[in-house]
Amino acid sequence: MKTLILLIFINLSLFSNNIKKDVPLVSNDLYINECGACHFAYFPGLLPQNSWEKLMSDLENHFGDDATIDKKTFQTLSKFLKENSAEKNMNYKRSRKIVQSIPKNKIYIAISKTPYIHKKHKEIKKHLITQNEVKGLFNCTACHQGAKKAIFNDDDVDIPNYGKWED
Repeated sequence: MKTLILLIFINLSLFSNNIKKDVPLVSNDLYINECGACHFAYFPGLLPQNSWEKLMSDLENHFGDDATIDKKTFQTLSKFLKENSAEKNMNYKRSRKIVQSIPKNKIYIAISKTPYIHKKHKEIKKHLITQNEVKGLFNCTACHQGAKKAIFNDDDVDIPNYGKWED
């Protein structure tokens, strides 16, 4: 029995080593400077490729703002997003779960609208999410203290006017 438990533990350890916890960090300075100049530079691993393509196809109307960029920058950023999209990072837990949560015929251009993100936040009262200090699920850094380091675990959540999140 001890041998069986040990073998199970070893297999779980080996499997879990291949699955990384959150999403890969962004090391592309152009992306950080262009997108991060106006808002949190969301990690490409939080949306699938078709979502990034759709988002990039309408930069003139980027969530109510004109985020138009020159052709070379557009091509460089589009390539970066494609190569680092969620389905290219399935060894990361959050990327995998986001991809798995999206129906085949659906394209989300807002990470905050994906079924996985809604599921992860369903227990949080709406007034805590919509308060002025947070504004909405799109504002990861308001509650996730490690968001800029791609850390989105429950232990890292500190909701303004509420405190540490206890699951």
